[in-house]
Amino acid sequence: MFGKRGKRIKHPKDVFDQRLLDTLNAAKVDWDRAKANQEAIYDANTSELVTRTALARAKYLYLYREARRRQVHGQTIQRSVIDK
Repeated sequence: MFGKRGKRIKHPKDVFDQRLLDTLNAAKVDWDRAKANQEAIYDANTSELVTRTALARAKYLYLYREARRRQVHGQTIQRSVIDK
């Protein structure tokens, strides 16, 4: 009559936690890419590369701390853990 019964709406915390995990994984990829770029370039003392790497690291660590504070756990294993 008024709507579909039985269709369950996800809890908002679950939606935001998943979004946080997705953003955290993307930040980890960006940080890894920035580190690889800095190591690959011979003259790595350029301030722009160092700044980009530091910014990517800061973003990742902020999101990581937020995920720990919320006690959010991911279901996937990061490639950096598997490769080592």
